[in-house]
Amino acid sequence: MSTGAKEVNRYRGILGALLLVGMTGWFLLDPGVQGALQSANAAGEMSQDQLDQRIHDYILAHPEVLVQALQSLDQRQREAEAAQAKAVLKARADDIFHDRQSPVGGNAQGSVTLVEFFDYNCPYCRQMAPIMDQAVADDPQLRIVYKEFPILGPDSMFAAKAALAADKQGKYTAFHKALLGSRTRVTEAVVLKIAAEAGLDVERMKTDMQQPDIQALIDRNVELAQALRITGTPGFVAGDQIFPGATDLATLKKLIEQAKSGK
Repeated sequence: MSTGAKEVNRYRGILGALLLVGMTGWFLLDPGVQGALQSANAAGEMSQDQLDQRIHDYILAHPEVLVQALQSLDQRQREAEAAQAKAVLKARADDIFHDRQSPVGGNAQGSVTLVEFFDYNCPYCRQMAPIMDQAVADDPQLRIVYKEFPILGPDSMFAAKAALAADKQGKYTAFHKALLGSRTRVTEAVVLKIAAEAGLDVERMKTDMQQPDIQALIDRNVELAQALRITGTPGFVAGDQIFPGATDLATLKKLIEQAKSGK
């Protein structure tokens, strides 16, 4: 669904919520009208203009219903989106956890998997890098699936393609960590410099970056993130849980333990 269509639906939902709340309050505060509407001929005794005016007047007199209606609508939308994301997670578990082209870190044969959607120019992803390393060090059964999700511009896209090309040389993990360890924006020049320092065949990397399978994998990651309602970086998936945003080591470990226990 397009952004425009979503906004139209949201607007319609807001109007519906306001109408419902406004009429409910009106009935409670105006017993005479309530009794009239309950009668058999009530529908024909009040014009649409009169009905609209009564609702309009009520909302002006009780503006707090606007806030209440918006809060209720937003809560319902969040719950619906979370339910949809959980359904996607269940239906597309293989794409999320076992895509053969997605680079894997930690214990490749581990019993629990943590999936990370990230961007090399995301400061929060850089903040998470040492936390991820510690989680791997503390849990020999932890398997990491890396989902390149370059949403911060052309530099991020170049870096993502370079990292996936490095995977073809068997050097993804080292290169990945070096990119996240950069103290400056990861531009094309920075990527090429780090690649050379990491011992990559840079010319081969440049060629491999143009391979259609690399762009196809990034496209799949972006589509998958959208389906899971992951709109920023980092974003994590473990078991049946979707966790957006950076966090601390304790919370990350709790997410991993829940995935292990199936909770």
